Amino acid sequence: MNQLDQFLHRAEALLARVEALLPPAAPRTPDFKHSFAFRWRRRAGPGGGAYLQPVAHAASIRLQDLHHIGRQKGEIEQNTRQFVERRPANNVLLTGARGTGKSSLIKACLNGFAHQGLRLIEVDKADLADLPDIVDLVAGRPERFVIFCDDLSFEEGEAGYKALKVALDGSIAAQSDNVLIYATSNRRHLMPEKMSDNLGATHSDDGDLHPGEAIEEKISLSERFGLWLSFYPFKQDDYLDIVGHWLESFGCTPAQIEAARADALRWALGRGSRSGRVAWQFAKDYAGKLPPSPAPAQEQVDV
Repeated sequence: MNQLDQFLHRAEALLARVEALLPPAAPRTPDFKHSFAFRWRRRAGPGGGAYLQPVAHAASIRLQDLHHIGRQKGEIEQNTRQFVERRPANNVLLTGARGTGKSSLIKACLNGFAHQGLRLIEVDKADLADLPDIVDLVAGRPERFVIFCDDLSFEEGEAGYKALKVALDGSIAAQSDNVLIYATSNRRHLMPEKMSDNLGATHSDDGDLHPGEAIEEKISLSERFGLWLSFYPFKQDDYLDIVGHWLESFGCTPAQIEAARADALRWALGRGSRSGRVAWQFAKDYAGKLPPSPAPAQEQVDV
């Protein structure tokens, strides 16, 4: 083997090792007919690019599983129905207490309307600058796409803030009629508001002469969502009702559900919250510790 052949052999071996370390190439056009949920992913490294990754096992929560948020559920269900029926519909911002069903409500909408053409694309806050690329990728398709931004909040100067602002209604390009944005946040105005915003003009040598305009800028993103839904902590009876629903779904008997009430309240007290998430976590823990039901005895058959 001459030197050239040796060099080519080594180069092929090196390329094979490098190729094994790279993530598999994603198809340019995902299978929107058979996959309902997707994540926007970025490959690490220079020139990695981004793509839509199908979610193999999407959350199976249903609208009927969500209790004591009837008004919020009715409004987002109606808005989503208008969207899949190609009628006017709004971008939605869901804000309020943690664990009260904001994210679950969006996932349940997917399960309720997927067979009518609804698709969900989850985008991390760090990737919001890619929103124009995502919209271009799905524009013109017959399916209806909800871009899902979970637990959204921004600090000053973050690039994703302006990207989302433009995507909602700030670009010279018309919004794609098959795309909406559904976002959740614990903060209604998405950006922190400080006392200095109001006091800066009088307490700083170089303060903003128009502090009111700075405040308007901070709340302007929230106002670009056409529908706002607020969520509140649950009352004790509501929390216990949610616990009972999940225990029943795990196969607990009415007597076991009644016996679990005191433990459920202690569980919530230990976590400082009576939320749907806490109720779900307690139900999994409690039902998982119950002894398995004895198998029914088989009848003796005479031969």
